[in-house]
Amino acid sequence: MQQLVAVLLAYLIGSVSFSFLYGKLFKGIDIRKHGSGNAGATNTLRVIGVGPAIAVLLLDAGKGVLAVWLGKWLGADVSYIPALAGLAAIAGHNWPVYFGFKGGKGIATTIGVAATLCFVPALIAGAVAIALIALTRYVSLGSLVFAALIPVIVGLMHYSADIFWTTLVIGLFAIVRHRTNIVKLIKGKENKLGQRAAGTPGGKEKAG
Repeated sequence: MQQLVAVLLAYLIGSVSFSFLYGKLFKGIDIRKHGSGNAGATNTLRVIGVGPAIAVLLLDAGKGVLAVWLGKWLGADVSYIPALAGLAAIAGHNWPVYFGFKGGKGIATTIGVAATLCFVPALIAGAVAIALIALTRYVSLGSLVFAALIPVIVGLMHYSADIFWTTLVIGLFAIVRHRTNIVKLIKGKENKLGQRAAGTPGGKEKAG
């Protein structure tokens, strides 16, 4: 029973949308109706600014860390519970029960989960992703590469099957949530970091 509680709590924690809450509490807006329409750190950067975006990034990553540790504390030494809790937190961020199941793309929470489950692969994948974003200014491309690289590195470093399959599902989550970005990247229409998003839903975007 406590293993189920751990996974459920992880989902509920993941469902807390700090981007949405910041926009509502401090700006009086629904972040999902501005910029890209995504409730995450990148859209917070574009719509609200750098400071709030950093705060959202850290808090969203913290959700992933907390979820995995909940799995460790309540998992009764069942090896796969921390991994399931991490996945539940990412699912909560992507499809939050509190906000009509319309959330973000889960990359910041993925960072927290991956760094807690497999720090070295997450660090390597993160370094590659940061370099790619710096070179191309495409956050979505860096995010996709980060999520896709982790299971590859985990497999090469011979982590447990629980970690491998979890990171593989994380990668699939990222692809599903970034499918529109993938199309835009292929067509050369994806927004770059620091660039206004075209066709902003619900209003004009502030420079970020």
